Amino acid sequence: MNYFLYRLNTPRPTFPADITPAERKLMQEHSMYWRELMKKGLVIAFGPVADPKRPYGIALIQLQDDSDPNTLGANDPVIKAKAGFDFEVHPMPSVVLPEHHA
Repeated sequence: MNYFLYRLNTPRPTFPADITPAERKLMQEHSMYWRELMKKGLVIAFGPVADPKRPYGIALIQLQDDSDPNTLGANDPVIKAKAGFDFEVHPMPSVVLPEHHA
C-alpha cells in the first residue's frame, strides 16, 4: 500500500470565515467528492485544519498500486473550478495504522 498526504490550500488566509455562497457550494461538492473516495477505500481520513497562520484541509490517501495521487487532487471540484484553491501531495514513506484498519 502507498500512502500520501493531500493538502488543500485555501484561496486566502481569512477562509472560511469569509466564505462566499459560491465557495460554500464548492466546499459541499469537495466534501462529497472525498467521501466517495473514502467509500472506495482510497482515503483514510480528511478534514479541515485550523492553523492560525492559514487554514487548510488534509486527506490521508492510500493507493494499492502505482496510481498517481495527484489525479485525485486534480479532480477535486474546488480545484477544477479554478476558484483560487491549490493542492499539494506528499508521499508518506511510513504510516502507522490501528491493527483493525488493515
